[in-house]
Amino acid sequence: MLSAPTVRSLVTGNPPHRTPQTEVREAARTLFPRMAARAHMLDVFDNAQIESRSLARPLDWYRQERGFGEKNAVFVEEARALTLRLAREALERAELAPADVDAVVVVNTSGISAPSLDAYLIETLGLNRHAARLPVWGLGCAGGAAGLSRAADLVRAGFRRVLYVAVELCSVTLIHGDESKSNFVGTALFSDGGAALVVTAPDVPGPPPLLTLHGGYSTLIEASEDIMGWDIVDEGLKVRFSRDIPTLVRSMMEQNVEEALTAHGWTRDDVQTFVVHPGGVKVVAAYEEALDLPPGALDASRRVLAQHGNMSSVTVLFVLEETLRRHPQGRGLLSAMGPGFSAEHVLVEFPGG
Repeated sequence: MLSAPTVRSLVTGNPPHRTPQTEVREAARTLFPRMAARAHMLDVFDNAQIESRSLARPLDWYRQERGFGEKNAVFVEEARALTLRLAREALERAELAPADVDAVVVVNTSGISAPSLDAYLIETLGLNRHAARLPVWGLGCAGGAAGLSRAADLVRAGFRRVLYVAVELCSVTLIHGDESKSNFVGTALFSDGGAALVVTAPDVPGPPPLLTLHGGYSTLIEASEDIMGWDIVDEGLKVRFSRDIPTLVRSMMEQNVEEALTAHGWTRDDVQTFVVHPGGVKVVAAYEEALDLPPGALDASRRVLAQHGNMSSVTVLFVLEETLRRHPQGRGLLSAMGPGFSAEHVLVEFPGG
């Protein structure tokens, strides 16, 4: 392996309330009666090609109006529980003692916690109290890729054992009675989950690396703030979609990927595997078209979307886990887009490459 930061463990998980998409679709009839009455609007639940999702609370909980404070309290409670479980398992798999962790990166966008979640992990897991802390908030779906890049950057900077956690409870951002198209579509897509990884210097003792990290590439698209994000209202975090993201992917992604690879001395021919955040089925199809990918190249993205929905930053890490099950070899590119509007790429290499 090249002398680059390595991923020693990757663990994913969800809250316990597994919910079929058909049940969410029926709940939407009563939550959003005006939208549901419009011709073909409920088709968005079928067209999303999501079979089931995990939620922080039973579906009936979402049928009642909730204030921002109550919803955010659920976020903190469930995010703490999920990250604690996943981080503990990631450290065990990496054969790493909690006290040896040099830095902690935590990514989320679907709730607010101060102190940030990394402080809770340090206290509860017994991590090194002098560990560098890097809470990252607001990158949305791009956060999973960006957080992986930041964890690798910390290793390159001398923090040899980094715990990286991403957690999103997008379901608690549902705004009861908001009949905007954005809120309706978000209800059809968004779900909850978390992931924990250990990223180390290559000479740190432990299990064989799952993959190596060769660099990242970030792009903030000009005049794009309106494309996606949250509007902060009295009821909480109100999702905003205002432009056609698949069209944006088709127009920019080929050149953007080429720039990312060129920045690190790679070419498109070097990349055998693409690990792409599935923002939706149309976004996945747009990536395939823009990058001229062969049939089946993004099957891992489609499988994660079908089984878990869109978990914002966490989703691309689920796709990475699904990709690893297929035993890829050689070089790959992990990619996601999110509020800003931005694109994040991580150049990776799988064992045997």
